[in-house]
Amino acid sequence: MRARILTPADTDQVRRVLEADPVSNIFVASRVEAGVLNPHTPGMLWGWPTSEVRSILHVGQNMVPVAADQVAISAFAEAVGRRRSAQAILGPAGQALPLWTALSRRWGRNYSMTRQVRPRQPMMAITKPPIWPADIRVRPITFREFDSYLDAFLAMYRDEVGGGSLEHGIELSFRQYCHSLVANNRAFGIVENGRVIFKADIGAAANSIAQVQGVWLAPEYRGKGLAAGAMSAVTEYALAEHRTACLYVNSFNVRAVRCYERVGFTVVDEFATVLF
Repeated sequence: MRARILTPADTDQVRRVLEADPVSNIFVASRVEAGVLNPHTPGMLWGWPTSEVRSILHVGQNMVPVAADQVAISAFAEAVGRRRSAQAILGPAGQALPLWTALSRRWGRNYSMTRQVRPRQPMMAITKPPIWPADIRVRPITFREFDSYLDAFLAMYRDEVGGGSLEHGIELSFRQYCHSLVANNRAFGIVENGRVIFKADIGAAANSIAQVQGVWLAPEYRGKGLAAGAMSAVTEYALAEHRTACLYVNSFNVRAVRCYERVGFTVVDEFATVLF
């Protein structure tokens, strides 16, 4: 049975699927809120089966499966096709990794050749106030410090994926994304003498859930006990408007995992990311 592209007429079905696991499905839910079902909005959603949709695949800059068993994954791999536009596959590990395997077997090098595979990324969430004292210096970033915030964002990206200079198109895309975060009061940080030394963003929000992304602390401040207080403050901002804050983190980043645990986050799922 083939998958099909979903449209605004499928909104109710899509929301029912997403509501089964609202924390793990926050990214796709946020894309639905942004209008991804509209054909004029970047990205698309595939659904399976064609009648009563039970599984979803978001395809845009990222591929993200939702409630996809092996049959649905096979249908999605066939539907997506040989030409890869996504820069990553991510989502619950039990779905993201099998999707990558299915795409690699069906279409070969376009999917099997990767930059990095991160098979274990704890998804963590918190619904109660942080248990670690918040750093009162954390505040929403304004356009006065936008250039420093963008520098911090790019430094975070390089820390995350490695590499030096970025292609002009990618850097321009990041600038536009950062501009949107600041304009919508979703960028937070500590600013000292005009320089952003800590940053974190609410990168996705829907259904009273906020996902914290892009956490970064300037290298010279690491290991000094600042991160937990800064994250507590960001979490307070997130919980002021949402009932749940969540994030996912690389399992090998033990220092970050322990920081989030100090704040009060607990593991609710395990994600995986395949970077192309």
